[in-house]
Amino acid sequence: MERARHRWIWLPALVLVATVAQLAVATFVPGIERFADKAFGARLAAYPVMMLLVPAIWWLTVGRRHPEKEPPYVAFALVMLGFLVDTTGNSLDLYDSITWWDDLNHLVNWFFLLSGIGLIIALDVAPRWVQLLVVTGLGCLLALGWELGEWYTFIRHGTELDTAYEDTLGDLTLGSCGAFVAALLVARVASRQ
Repeated sequence: MERARHRWIWLPALVLVATVAQLAVATFVPGIERFADKAFGARLAAYPVMMLLVPAIWWLTVGRRHPEKEPPYVAFALVMLGFLVDTTGNSLDLYDSITWWDDLNHLVNWFFLLSGIGLIIALDVAPRWVQLLVVTGLGCLLALGWELGEWYTFIRHGTELDTAYEDTLGDLTLGSCGAFVAALLVARVASRQ
């Protein structure tokens, strides 16, 4: 029984290990130009914490009170997946070699993040329009927080300051759209349960 409860634990663990390994290479292997001025030391410190925040909150709130409940490992992996996509995009130099890569990431990564969070917190929210507002609104707030973090860590003293305003508006819009699509997915899953 215990084994069946944890059959998907490998999925978020794999995403976490793959992300941290790439971040470690970006931080500690010298001379890789594509990692320059992108705050990889800060990412190595912050990404694992952010990736584990939702699982930690779940275990402290739901898991402790209901130890019989199966942890939502697939939702945890969805929350973490955007960090892996971002890190892999930098590792493969996709941000600098494909002009639309950053835009696609804001859309897709917010879809992943809010799909995972929505599956954890919003499946039982009713009516459905409130569920859509909760998931989309949380996505907008998280997108804003992300953009503030980007500005603070590497834009304000970096080379992208001249284009930051337009880029930030686009990122916020795409992140919000990704969150809305995630809200639609959560509503669909909720209607089938």
